[in-house]
Amino acid sequence: MDSFLLAVMAIDRFMAIVHPLRYLTIMSPRVCGLLVVGSWLITNLQSIVHTSLMAQLTFCAGSEIPHFFCDLMPLLKLSCSDTHTNELVIFAFGIIMGISPLTCILLSHICIFWAVFRIPSAQGKWKAFSTCGSHLTVVTLFYGTIFAVYLQPASPTSSQKDKAAALMCGVVIPMLNPFIYSLGNKDMKTALRKLV
Repeated sequence: MDSFLLAVMAIDRFMAIVHPLRYLTIMSPRVCGLLVVGSWLITNLQSIVHTSLMAQLTFCAGSEIPHFFCDLMPLLKLSCSDTHTNELVIFAFGIIMGISPLTCILLSHICIFWAVFRIPSAQGKWKAFSTCGSHLTVVTLFYGTIFAVYLQPASPTSSQKDKAAALMCGVVIPMLNPFIYSLGNKDMKTALRKLV
């Protein structure tokens, strides 16, 4: 869901910067609602598929999951059934649900940068970049954590890395989001200057 919401935000930024005069007609409340509901439906469909496949497994190991929450991979490790189908579906959904939002984010920001470089004034360029700065920070933190931990080969310490990634993606990054997005606020900038 986080990936899809970041993609929706990238589309919003793209429309605001590349098509500013048509922004209100293109990104109407109805369109924004459809984008969010579509993200919610897609990710819930994914959860239903994983839950259905998980319900067909038998579990013979202990009932304690060595993780912060009931995630798919730690749960599969407790199963004594053949989990090949589950792992294949997790891999396929991981590619589709991970790569498609990231591609949308990257393409929208490439188009934004292309449009910004055509703006003649330095002040206009700065304003456009500052609009995207907080979003790019969150995207970098989110995907950077995922790539750093989940795209490494399995090792004896992978369980600790999985816990660290879960903590980063589930607690630290969402906790930082309000702070990051409020950095553009003038009151927040003033308070930060006073603090420093």
